[in-house]
Amino acid sequence: MAVEVVNVTKTYGAVRALLGVTATFEAGKVSMVLGANGSGKSTLLALLGTLATPTVGKIVHGELGRTREEVRANLGWLGHDSLCYGDLTGRENLAFSTKLYGVGGEAIAKAVERFRLGPFVDRPFRTYSRGQRQRVALARALMHAPGLLLLDEPTTGLDRAGIELLRGVVREEADRGATVIVVTHDAAFVDLADSRVTLERGRVVTD
Repeated sequence: MAVEVVNVTKTYGAVRALLGVTATFEAGKVSMVLGANGSGKSTLLALLGTLATPTVGKIVHGELGRTREEVRANLGWLGHDSLCYGDLTGRENLAFSTKLYGVGGEAIAKAVERFRLGPFVDRPFRTYSRGQRQRVALARALMHAPGLLLLDEPTTGLDRAGIELLRGVVREEADRGATVIVVTHDAAFVDLADSRVTLERGRVVTD
């Protein structure tokens, strides 16, 4: 199973964010999307996550689904916004996800242990540090064992221990069979890559 980007161009008015991009992201692999700011990385992630549609070309999600609703049901996303509610505790944010995806409540206890959330999980989310927010947001994105995991600069705000935890989780998810796609500038994280796609001014320069 693979997610394919086929000759995709994305424009916003007169701005060309992507131009003729073709790439394949394999299941069970960690794929890194690299490039300078403004190269089109976040646009590509938005297209893969069905938050935007190509101007030209197509995204083929394969067994993940044919419709936007099917794909989103199989999608885990960690972006710049945590998508968590500040006045809820970390545990309550995780509980919300179990209801959203129809996952059993036992997934919360597993997430708390896996991401080492115990010391702060019952405090309001708005009181968390950036690194603590990242951990809860990642746990929330993985509650339903998604087939496609999209991570946009996931090491932001994490300390060394948090980055090591994240590295282990990313590898575990790929080993589980998920398609894992990571946008990152973190040189210490890129070595996890099974494949790399480098963008420059909206074009693929290496794949």
